[in-house]
Amino acid sequence: MNTDTEIRIKGMKALIDALGPVDSARFVSLALREPFDYGKWRIEEFANETLDSLMEKIRIYEKNRETSESIS
Repeated sequence: MNTDTEIRIKGMKALIDALGPVDSARFVSLALREPFDYGKWRIEEFANETLDSLMEKIRIYEKNRETSESIS
């Protein structure tokens, strides 16, 4: 299990990898100043997902990540 600090570090690294440093800072700023209902988002985002469909998305993500890491 990750500590809170490890989660923050990994989360920021993921944001920076996905958005770059400038847009990552913008995202954090937006997240802090705008209200966000995580429970509502989670229900809306995953309402039509099954365990099988989520597992398939995870497999695709991992395969793409492995491919991009081997290229680097």
